[in-house]
Amino acid sequence: MLWPLPPDPEDTEPMGHKIHPTGLRLGITQDHRSRWYAPSKTYPTLLQEDDRIRKFIHKKYGAAGISDVLIARKADQLEVELKTARPGVLVGRQGSGIEDLRTGIQKTVGDANRQVRINVVEVERVDADAFLLAEYIAQQLEKRVAFRRVIRMAVQRAQRAGVLGLKIQVSGRLNGAEIARTEWTREGRVPLHTLRADIDYATKLASTTYGVLGIKVWVFKGEVLPGQKEQLPVGAAPRRRTSRQPQQFEDRSNQE
Repeated sequence: MLWPLPPDPEDTEPMGHKIHPTGLRLGITQDHRSRWYAPSKTYPTLLQEDDRIRKFIHKKYGAAGISDVLIARKADQLEVELKTARPGVLVGRQGSGIEDLRTGIQKTVGDANRQVRINVVEVERVDADAFLLAEYIAQQLEKRVAFRRVIRMAVQRAQRAGVLGLKIQVSGRLNGAEIARTEWTREGRVPLHTLRADIDYATKLASTTYGVLGIKVWVFKGEVLPGQKEQLPVGAAPRRRTSRQPQQFEDRSNQE
C-alpha cells in the first residue's frame, strides 16, 4: 500500500487565525487589567485572587454598570479601580456602598486586615463602551426582544455616541430556532489588523428560555499614535458637564 507523501512546507501558504483583539494590543493601545509583579511561587495564587475579585464585583454590583475592573498591588495594599456607568449606585449614600464593597473584597481574598483602596471612575461615553453595549444587548435578549431589533437599537446608540466603527455578533438559538446559528452586523470601519487602532472588545452571555446566547462586540474608537492623547471622535456629542476625576476611597477601617 502506498501512503501519500506529506506536502512540501515550502509550497504551503500561511493560514490566518483569529486572536483576541485586546491581547494583541497590550502595551500598544491597551493596558493590562492587573498591574503588579510577584515571585513565581505566589503568582498563580494572586492571579486567581484577581479573578475572584472581578467575579464578585460583577455579580454583586451588576446594576451599577461595571465596565472594567483594574487591580494593582503595592506591598500589602490592594488598589481596585472600577469603571462604572452609574457611580452613584456603587458609592451609595455617604459612601456606605464603598465600605460594603471593601468588606466584600476582604472576604473574597480571605484576609479581613488587607488594606483595600478603591477608586471609582465614571464612564463618560456609555454607549461607546463595548462591555456596556454587550450587557445592554444581553438584557434585551433575556427579555425576549427580537435579536435583529436589539442589534439595530445598539448600533443606533453607538452611532449617536460617535464611534467610528462597530461590529456585533450573536450566536445561539436566535428567536428560539431549533438550529443554532450566528448572525453579525458591521457599521463603519473595524480594522482588526491595525495595531494602532483602538479596538474595544467584549463578550457577554445571555440566558434565555431556549438556551444560552453568545454576544461579541467590537468598537473602533480611532487610531492612537505613540504619545498622542485620546481625542473625542468627530461627530460625538459633547457632554454638558465636565468629566469627573476618579473618586478615591482609602481604607480607614484599621485606623483608630
